[in-house]
Amino acid sequence: MIIGIPKEIKSQESRVSLTPAGADGFTRAGHRVLVESGAGLGSGFTDEEYKEVGAEIVSDAAKVWADAEMIMKVKEPLKSEYGYFREGLIIFTYLHLAAERELTQALVDSGAIAIAYETVELENRSLPLLTPMSEVAGRMAVQQGSIYLEKTRGGKGLLIDGVPGVAPAHVVVVGAGIVGTGAIRRAIGLGARVTVLDVNVDRLRYLGEVFMGRLETVYSNNYNMMQAVKTADLVVGAVLIPGAKAPKLVTEEMVKAMEPGSVIVDVAIDQGGCVETIDGPTTHEDPIFIKHGVVHYAVANIPGAVSKTSTLALTNVTLGYGLRIANNGWKDALKADAALAKGANVINGKVVYKAVADAFDMPYVDLIKVLS
Repeated sequence: MIIGIPKEIKSQESRVSLTPAGADGFTRAGHRVLVESGAGLGSGFTDEEYKEVGAEIVSDAAKVWADAEMIMKVKEPLKSEYGYFREGLIIFTYLHLAAERELTQALVDSGAIAIAYETVELENRSLPLLTPMSEVAGRMAVQQGSIYLEKTRGGKGLLIDGVPGVAPAHVVVVGAGIVGTGAIRRAIGLGARVTVLDVNVDRLRYLGEVFMGRLETVYSNNYNMMQAVKTADLVVGAVLIPGAKAPKLVTEEMVKAMEPGSVIVDVAIDQGGCVETIDGPTTHEDPIFIKHGVVHYAVANIPGAVSKTSTLALTNVTLGYGLRIANNGWKDALKADAALAKGANVINGKVVYKAVADAFDMPYVDLIKVLS
């Protein structure tokens, strides 16, 4: 199979979907790898390093898309890339379609095979291709949030861990999954007072034991959310319903109750966001806006700021699945691997992931019918 690695074009996105080590894995398995010139530079990988393992360097994105049988990316295709879609082309990347009606329709119209990293799901309900980026994003959410608590960045002028005689900042994490756990770990490590809200009491119990009394666990409902958010200096939105649009759990009323200069970081923004006062994503180039006196940070590709770490972590988990598709073809790969099959979102013009179909009231077709 011919694997195409185009350069990411999202604003300030420096990751690349495949390291030279990953390219080596494909070429050793007998596949061709086409890498757009400069695609790896943002993560510290040169064209020469790809060439040394047998990859071919291609001068422009159009040729990568045209010649490849499978495109591997990091972020969802942007509008300028929709014209590259075609029937039978496999697109393997983060898609977040439940928040992207136009992209979903473009994939349906094209007849492409769209397999989303973020909905590949193991039997234990873990998301192996989303997990490493969630771990990065959770840590980065607190790191970035602490920066924007500085007065010079629009915040209330708080040091996150305080000093002797001065209380630390109060960090509230909404959601106790992978993102939330990463945020909790970083916030506790920095010395903040930390509260987490979730509806899964077993998960709250587990985290309470892991962090040995240094974490306040609260059952998530509207009343408890309001009480926690209004006292928060930093709120991290870490809600995930796999493949579906994130629910708006942090309401405008709650945001209005926060003190001026408080900060919200909505990591769920790539699935539509869980904060009512955020209408859409921001970028690393222009990351924040202020509403009701509260600093809002809604960058959809937070891990892109630490591109080398993120790229290495991503290839560690995507390579094996990519090889299964390349070695067996997409149809046989999906039939043989139930986890990978859950990554299928749009196949041959049909939406085969129910949460995406429900988000836009589109017809849903069971994947089994497409594979039969």
